[in-house]
Order: sequence, then C-alpha cells, then structure tokens
Amino acid sequence: MLKKEGFWTKDWFFALIVVLVILALTRVTNFFDAIETKAYDLGVVATSKSPSDKIAIIAIDDQSIANIGRWPWSREVHAKMIDKLGAANAKVIGNTIFFFEPQQDPGLRYINDLLAIYNKSLPAVAAPDAPLSGTIAAAAPPALAAAPSGDLAQFGALLIEAEQTLNADRKLAASIKKAGSVVLPTNFSGSLSTEPPVGKADKPLPAMISAYALGGVTGGENSVLSGNGFLYPIESLATGAASLGILSSRPDPADGAIRTEPLVLDYFGQQFSSFSVAVAAKSLNLTPADVRATLGESVRIGKLKIRTDGSTSMRTYFYKDKGGQSAFPTDSFFDVYSDKIPASKYKDKIVLIGATAQGTGATQVTPVNANTDPVTTLAHSVSSILQEHFFVEPTWGKWVSLLVLLLTAIYLIVLLPRLRAGPAAAFTLALLVALVGAHFGFMMGAGIWVQLMLPAILLFVGHLLLTTKRFLMTERGKEKSDAEGAESNRMLGLAFQQQGQLDMAFDKFRKCPVDEQLLENVYSLALDFERRRQFNKAESAFMFIKSNDPKFRDVEERTARAKTMSETIILGGSSAARTNAATMVLSGSGEKPTLGRYAIERELGKGAMGVVYLGKDPKIGREVAIKTMALSAEFEGDELDEAKARFFREAESAGRLDHPNIVKIYDAGEEHDLAFIAMEFLKGKDLAPHTKMPNLLELNRVLSIVERVAEGLGHAHKLNIVHRDIKPANIMYDADLDVVKITDFGIARVTDSSKTKTGMVLGTPSYMSPEQLAGKKIDGRSDLFSLGVMLYQMTCGRLPFEGESMTQLMFKIANQEHPNILEYNPALPQFVRELIDMSLEKDLEKRVQSGQEFAAAIRSLRQTG
Repeated sequence: MLKKEGFWTKDWFFALIVVLVILALTRVTNFFDAIETKAYDLGVVATSKSPSDKIAIIAIDDQSIANIGRWPWSREVHAKMIDKLGAANAKVIGNTIFFFEPQQDPGLRYINDLLAIYNKSLPAVAAPDAPLSGTIAAAAPPALAAAPSGDLAQFGALLIEAEQTLNADRKLAASIKKAGSVVLPTNFSGSLSTEPPVGKADKPLPAMISAYALGGVTGGENSVLSGNGFLYPIESLATGAASLGILSSRPDPADGAIRTEPLVLDYFGQQFSSFSVAVAAKSLNLTPADVRATLGESVRIGKLKIRTDGSTSMRTYFYKDKGGQSAFPTDSFFDVYSDKIPASKYKDKIVLIGATAQGTGATQVTPVNANTDPVTTLAHSVSSILQEHFFVEPTWGKWVSLLVLLLTAIYLIVLLPRLRAGPAAAFTLALLVALVGAHFGFMMGAGIWVQLMLPAILLFVGHLLLTTKRFLMTERGKEKSDAEGAESNRMLGLAFQQQGQLDMAFDKFRKCPVDEQLLENVYSLALDFERRRQFNKAESAFMFIKSNDPKFRDVEERTARAKTMSETIILGGSSAARTNAATMVLSGSGEKPTLGRYAIERELGKGAMGVVYLGKDPKIGREVAIKTMALSAEFEGDELDEAKARFFREAESAGRLDHPNIVKIYDAGEEHDLAFIAMEFLKGKDLAPHTKMPNLLELNRVLSIVERVAEGLGHAHKLNIVHRDIKPANIMYDADLDVVKITDFGIARVTDSSKTKTGMVLGTPSYMSPEQLAGKKIDGRSDLFSLGVMLYQMTCGRLPFEGESMTQLMFKIANQEHPNILEYNPALPQFVRELIDMSLEKDLEKRVQSGQEFAAAIRSLRQTG
C-alpha cells in the first residue's frame, strides 16, 4: 500500500506559507514600502505635464558667491536685488533666505554709541530740546530735532550718515516695503510632528506674525503637522512683507526623499500656510485670510482646490528636467545683480530666490532628480498648486489595495496549484502586467496613487517559489548516467585542449571519474601548461595527478619544478584572457634564477606592473633593485613594440639623472618580453605608511624630506624630464641614514598607451595636477603640484582633495580650492599653509615655478617661521 502524502507537501499549503511569510515580512521590514515609493517615483517620471511659465528661479550659485563675496551676504545685497525686481514689476518675490536675526555691522554698534553720547551732549551745546531721535531703530533713520551749528553739526550729520549707511536691516526693510510683493520664510526650530504639542507656547507670537495666521480652517487637530520653536523674520522685515509662509519640508522616512509638502502647519492652535501656498496666494492677489483649509482633506486658494492627505500635505507633482536642465528657467543671482540679465525679464513673474551653491544648503532627493536644490523643489510645489497638478492617495485606495492583495493570495493558494506550467506562467504574467499597468494608469491618467506593488511582489515571488518547488520535486527522481557524462566531459576536455583552451579542458577533466586514461590526459595538459609558461596552472594539474596516484610517471619531480617556477615568476597582465608571462629562467638545477646577467636573491615587493627583486651583479658583486614590467601582458602587436621603445627611451632619460636625491639607474634590459630596470638598492621604505595618523613624521623631518625631493625634481626638470607620478609610495626614505630618494622616473609614461585597455590613468588621480587631469601637455610644475599634495597629506594625515567617485575627485581637483590645512592640524605654523598654497595653485603661472624655488621657499620659511 502506498503511503499517503501529508497536506504539508501540497502546492496549496506551500503557497499559503509563502503568502503568510511575505505578509509577516511587511511588518518587520521597510523593503516593501521602498518598492511602493520607487514605483510611485517611476509613475511621477512617466507622466508628462508642463510647469507654470510664470515661475522663475534666481539661484545664489557658486558664481554669485565668487563674484559678490563670501556667504552669507550683507542684507544690502538682498535689498538691491529686491529693488531691481520691484522696479521691474515682478508679481511675487519669494526670497527663501532666513532673516531671523538682525544684521549687526561691527561698526554700527560704535556709531550708535557715539550717537547716544552726541544726543546727551546736545542740551549743553546746542539746545535743551534738540535730542537725536531713532539712533538705534531699524525702521527709520535718525534725525536732528534741533540742529547745532559749526563743527558739532557736521560731526552729528556725519554720524547720522554713517548710521544710515551701516544699518543694512533698515535698507532691506525699506526695499521689501517698497516692492510690496515680497514673501518671506518662517520655520520651526524643532521637527514636525503628527501629534499637537503639549501645553502652551513659551510666549505668544507677536501681533505682526499672528496677522499672517489662517482664519478659515476647519477639521480635526490630528489632521495637521505641528511644530514648536517658531522662527520668524525680524520685526522691521516682517511688517513690510506682503506675506509670510513656513518653509519646511518633510522627507519620506523610508528613503529621505521629498514627495509631499505640508500646506498647513499648526503652532499651538494657530495655523499658518506653507511658503508655497503663501507665494501662490500672493500671485493671485490673495492674503492668508483668503486661504481656506479643511484639515486632512483639502486647501482652497481662491478658486484653486488642492486635495491633501490625512496630514494636510500635498503630493507634489515634479516636472521632468528639459535636456539636463531644470524644468524652470534658472538664472544666476550675480547675472541679474550686475544687470547682465535685465530685471525686466521678470515682469509679472513669480521669482523664487534661493541658494544652490555648495555649502549653502543640502540638496534634496525628489522623484525626478537625486540632487534637487531646495529652491527648485519649492518651484515644483508652487507650480503644482497654481495648475492643480498633484497626486492623490484616496481613502478608498487602501481598500482597493487590500482587496487586490486578498485576490492575489487566493489565486496563489487555490487556482495556481491547479494549473499546468504553461497556462500558469501566462496567467501570472497577465495578472502582473495588469497590476503594474493599473498602477501607472491611475497615476498617469487621473493623478491617483493606489499601492499595488505588494500584491505584484506577492504574485511574482509566489509564482516563482511554487514553480521552483515543482521543478525540484520533479527532478528529484532523475539521475544522469555517470558513464555517459564522464565520456562526454572527457571528449569535451580533449576538444578544448586541441583548441588551446587549456583552462576549460582542465575543468572538464576534473568532472570525470579518475582512471589511468584520465591521468594520462591531465599529464598531457600539464605539459601544455608548462610550454605556455603557466607554471602555477601546471602545478595544479600535476597536484591533481599526485593526489590520485603519487607514483604516476615523474609527477613528483614535475610538481616540485612547477612549484619552484611559479614561486619565482611574475604574473603579467590583469586580463584572464592573456597568458602568464614567465620572467625568469633557471640557469641550472639548484642554481639561483637569473634575469639578464643578474642573480635573483629574493623578492622585495609587488607593484602595479610587476615585481621588484633584490639582485646581484656577478661581475662587480653589487646589489641592485630590479623593477620588472610585464609589457607582453599589457600590450600586443605594434603596441608592444611601441611600449618597448618607450620603455627604453624613458630608462635612458632616467639614467642621465645624477642627483643625491634621485635613485640611480644602472641598467635596463629585456628577457622573454619582460622589461626590467636595475637600479640603486635602497634599504629604506617608501613614505606611504607616514601619510596617516598616528604614523605622521615630525614636521621638521617632513619639511626636510619635501625640500630634498623638490631639489631632486628641480634637477630632473632642468633636463626636461617630468616624473608624472609623485606620491609618497614613490619616495624612498632611510630613517637611520636620513636619505631621501625619488624612484620610478618615467614609469608612468610607459603605461600611457595601455590605459584604454587596463583602465589605468597616467599617474595617481589623488595626486595629479589639474592640467594633468585635463590631458594637457605638462611640465615640471605638475610634479610640484603633486609634491604639494604629498606635503599636505604628510602634515595632517588627509588628502586635500577627496571624492566618492573618480568624477567627483577630478572635479574638485580642477575647480575647488583645497581646504585650509590648519583646520585639520591647527598646531602647524602658518608658513606650512603658505607652502601648500603656493604649490597647489591651479593657475600654472601663479604656482611655484621650479623645484629649486620651492626648496628655497621651504628653507626660508623654516628659518623665519
């Protein structure tokens, strides 16, 4: 009697377990939420709507800061811009810069003190009823009630003029009031919360701020986000503004992206509009009193109705960029400020002014761009409001999602186990397309977001796992014929061996059962590996034979010889498609390996292009360091010939260098397509270990090393020889003898023609000069830039230019100034900063011009500093 299978082996039970596991995972991980939001972002990108042509952005960018001055600017600058836009009849000027504190010019306090003294002295000098008025006020300039005469009058008038000139807040307040269309931002010092604050505010808001509170608000208190620590502009600016709005964003907790904007926010029972609502209302000639809000449902601005979610937040529509440019016209603040772009361009426009320069604010992640400036995000919000472009997550959407999820589970548990593989795949695919299509259809057609990704994931994963289970259960009873498989693998191995594909042949042989014939096949393959000088692979093949039959032929001797050869060769090339290039030939059994005429003693280290050995010249008994380069592994054909010619030219040039701080080159040669250079053997180590804390050398030693390197470079540059790869790893230092030597002259140039094959860049990117990165013709000043980078790193333990990617690093080297080294190591004397600044100058003509000049500067500054 056959044993009846339990229900736990049935497909429907397996599908039920899959459904329950996935539903449980939704409770403990945000993975599914991340998939939903990613699908939402794709839906946003898939839609195509045009932004409002009434909105323009004036960006406080890097160019503006470079030309106008260090950020933050004096409020006179903002006043001048507002005057220009006001005179041009801009419809709304939305300035996103916070003015929460007065701007106190350092000289204004002294002027006010002098005015106070002058005010007290007037009754005794001029007239008892002629005091100065308003000497401290920001709203109105001071004036003389009864002017004294003579020099005292001139002195008083000069004080008043100085006070008026230095009081930037008064100028900005006057400009804002005169324009009559400026919307200023407010904010909260704390984070937003879905729960209303407990208790009462520390102090009530000033009347000038409460005047901007919304009046027509209905709905529950838990349907709006709340904040505490209300921050608002200073009184003189707030009273002259056309409106105020809260400039605050609420990133998605799942991934930090901006998808929604709170349109109404609560502060201890008072509701205020967001900045975008205030701007939109002002553009329609409406005030906060004209804004109506039903919390948790919608916000009305005149005839506009913006539907919101349960926290009165709008799902902003984000407009796609145009040809890599922002969807909104964006001009540099400086271009408008300097009249390069006429202010008349902004007539009847909504002008949003905001910072985009590095260091003035973090960029935001939005569905259309991972690096969106906050002012651009604001432009998307204002356009969404004015054109009623937004997405809605309806209350019924949750019930639809739940229903679809239930139907999907029923399909997996009840229907799918009854279907055959072909119809099941077709039906599942149709359902999956329907779910994804419904998601995008709702978003693109009606601006409605219904969360359907969880049912789609459940459908896909459930079908995949159930199909896998069926396959494994079906395949369990199948067994392949070992004999047929072995013969097939043997034949394939022999075929691959004949075609020269030795690695694939070895792979096939190892899948065969071991017998005498197989060992013969592998032995023949091992000999082929030897003929190709792939001794490490030959060793593996012989070891395979030895592990199965230690007495097979001469496998014991063959294995030992292959092992010796593999340990004394350099593997050339990084591509698996190239064969390994043997770089040494044993001169006889038991003798030391040789390279050219040099006997190899031992390995000293490995580099990017080869290995460095300690060798000995048998003719004169001199120890040398032999640096090898496996050119045949990096080049082929004509390129190999060109690389060899280049190598010997560079070796010849380096051999002409005769300086106590440059390693001496004795000889260069070639053997078996392996190029080598015999050079002076140094007992020290390179400086790479001394570039990080806590292994930094003392300052005087570092300066001494850099000074001598500069002198060595100066000698080379006089002979028109440029190193191209100055870095700590190429500077040898013997601490016991205090000897400094520059190594690897010309090696960087040899790899030039292989950079497209191996992905190498000429030089080391972190140390390269701007002109070297740009591919321009370079001279010795490029080496001095690299030396400056090395000095910077060895005195503070950090590189002056760092980036998360090669592109970012190259951009910083080419365009950004290096950080002040005293910020990283305040203990350094000021002259170290001067040395670094003169060597890291991006302008070649302003950079230190020669190694001798740099060395002299170090000596001079060390003596005077």
